[in-house]
Amino acid sequence: MEMKFNPVGWFEIPVDDMERAMKFYEAILGYKLDLQPEMEGMLMAWFPMERGLEGATGALVKHEMCKPNPTGTVVYFNSPSGNLSNELSKAEEIGAQVLVPKKDIGEHGFIAMLKDSEGNTIALHSME
Repeated sequence: MEMKFNPVGWFEIPVDDMERAMKFYEAILGYKLDLQPEMEGMLMAWFPMERGLEGATGALVKHEMCKPNPTGTVVYFNSPSGNLSNELSKAEEIGAQVLVPKKDIGEHGFIAMLKDSEGNTIALHSME
């Protein structure tokens, strides 16, 4: 079967406190999230997206059916700077808990894992 698109098209990260979560992700990744008007009890803040680029984007979501979970699905964010040491430094500055420090994964680059402001486990990836 010929693939016409990547398997993942969207992700949602559950949050309890939208303002706190937005500050966390904006501080570490340097992106401005786009807070959407509440819709049927759901509040979302979208990560930036540019069509035609590789990979998926998603949102922070506050809703009664979505609860943060430290052992749930892990989203790997590409390092905006190209070297995840920079994002880890920002994470440490704001007091984020680093679960796995920068780790060499061979030809696939480097990863690190941390706990976000809501208790979810997330990861960072870069080639440097």
